[in-house]
Amino acid sequence: MNDVQMDDLNVLSEETLVTPEKLKALVPASDHALKTVSSGRLAIKNILKRQDPRLFLIVGPCSIHDMSAAMEYAERLKKLSEEVSDSLLLVMRVYFEKPRTTTGWKGFINDPNMNDSFNITEGLTRGRQLLVDLAELGLPTSTEALDPVTPQYMQDLISWSAIGARTTESQTHREMASGLSSSVGFKNGTDGGLEVAINALQSVSAPHRFLGINHQGEVSVIHTRGNQHAHIVLRGGGGRPNYDSVSISICEQQLLKADIPANIMVDCSHANSNKDASLQPLVMNNVANQIVEGNQSIVGLMVESHLNFGNQKIPDNLADLEYGVSVTDACVSWETTAEMIHSLRDKVKDHLPERKPLSSDKEAAA
Repeated sequence: MNDVQMDDLNVLSEETLVTPEKLKALVPASDHALKTVSSGRLAIKNILKRQDPRLFLIVGPCSIHDMSAAMEYAERLKKLSEEVSDSLLLVMRVYFEKPRTTTGWKGFINDPNMNDSFNITEGLTRGRQLLVDLAELGLPTSTEALDPVTPQYMQDLISWSAIGARTTESQTHREMASGLSSSVGFKNGTDGGLEVAINALQSVSAPHRFLGINHQGEVSVIHTRGNQHAHIVLRGGGGRPNYDSVSISICEQQLLKADIPANIMVDCSHANSNKDASLQPLVMNNVANQIVEGNQSIVGLMVESHLNFGNQKIPDNLADLEYGVSVTDACVSWETTAEMIHSLRDKVKDHLPERKPLSSDKEAAA
């Protein structure tokens, strides 16, 4: 008998996680909440298909860490969404998972107590409860699909999903996104290039088969039909922005060459704002001007926004956290957010109904 241990040499322990089925029973969604999710999904898909002339905006904190602040923000966003709903669909950014280049806080699901205790069951439970509360409020939500397991716990409450710049090239995430029920935005690569995102859009629209978990938490072979509502998100990269009219035109041409609908979202943050939150209004204003001047391809924008401006490091004493201030990327304040969105609406509202979708030579010949 061989007594030499060959596996789990670097594994300290294991714990069994609550199954998706049990978590959904523990934190159920009402018919009203599910209707909010469904309506949000349908509206976004209609915008992408140009059956709805509005723009959709993903707006909210870089990451969620405080439930009270998140709900206060949501209540303000809901009121604002009603004020601009004739031209803009506002979707709250509710990001629970954060990709790390090296180490650091990996988000609310992984470490809800922000003390390296990694109580993932608590993170999933409280995170799902927040999504239910937001849907009850009538506010559609978005998140980044980062861990390939967590969608089974959360995605029934999500109206739009993002695949981040670090994972757009990942086969695992392309496969996962092909089975998501929401529309999906793929960010361009961290170097600013478009190729990995365009490859991802081609991949995600096709059927896939891959290993995952089912609602009972069992490892399963997942068969997907492909996601027909994916699009690109321009966030800049390599130290350069890519929201200017020339960059948008280049992106349009590459999408159409690949026979992909020219649907473009602009991320006002990250490299597009030179990682300076105070520059996000300038990015949005530039995009608004492009639409006024005849742009046909921009269908959405993303804004990192919180109750208060800036960001903060996670202190050793969590009682020292500033309320309503991001613990990851810096955000614009609520006051700036409201000004940005009202200004955008006022500029583009008369131009949106006149826009027509761009088509490739193949589509034009059909």
